[in-house]
Amino acid sequence: MVTNTKEKAVPCPVTGMIELIGGKWKPIILYCLRTDKRRFGELAVRIPAISRKVLTEQLKELEADGLITREQFNETPPRVEYGLTTLGKSLAPVLSEMEKWGMKHIINKKKK
Repeated sequence: MVTNTKEKAVPCPVTGMIELIGGKWKPIILYCLRTDKRRFGELAVRIPAISRKVLTEQLKELEADGLITREQFNETPPRVEYGLTTLGKSLAPVLSEMEKWGMKHIINKKKK
């Protein structure tokens, strides 16, 4: 089966998925959005190691790839919320399994 991502054929579904959510920050951003919409500042607080510039870039890429939505409200001060699309929500089981694996093999291992 051939999966198309970013207008090119990808012969492996795992490769296609990694192209969409791979990298240091995208899975973490998606994980932060899995339960609710969040404002930019909330994401920045939840992911303190990411710079604001990189967070902005990653959010734009996730939006362009159809994984998140960006909703701007006409208020003073301006408010923008990010949330998962249906496609982004379909990653919830994957992120949940990553969380379980990390708890078992990383977090709990360090406690021993």
